[in-house]
Amino acid sequence: MNLNELSPAEGSKQDRKRVGRGIGSNWGKTCGRGHKGQKSRAGGFHKVGFEGGQMPLQRRLPKVGFTTQISRVTEEVRLNELNKLATDEVDLLALKAANIIRQSTLRVKVIASGAITKAINLRGIAATKGAAAAIVAAGGTVGA
Repeated sequence: MNLNELSPAEGSKQDRKRVGRGIGSNWGKTCGRGHKGQKSRAGGFHKVGFEGGQMPLQRRLPKVGFTTQISRVTEEVRLNELNKLATDEVDLLALKAANIIRQSTLRVKVIASGAITKAINLRGIAATKGAAAAIVAAGGTVGA
């Protein structure tokens, strides 16, 4: 193969449309623009979404909602999921190793759902009041 033998694939390149070249070309006289009106004229441009002066759709509709980006890296863990852990020291790495939370998670909060049966120590993980009370009642610690 030589550089002078390279060419684009068959059918991948089309000739540009040459308008205004007579009746027989199919692109003569009005050049495919139709008759009269803003879009037929040179410089006949209006911005995307323009509705002729009518209040445009994107301004007629109300602004709705907001989703904080922190929710992408935050998860909740139930008390009964902590029972599945082999270790009694619970931190982010232990939860990721046990596939209880996603690998991209940066913040975790334990919620009071289900029951905990063994003593665990939470490290660097938040807990609701009810969940903290249940962990302490089972002989574990929260924080530190």
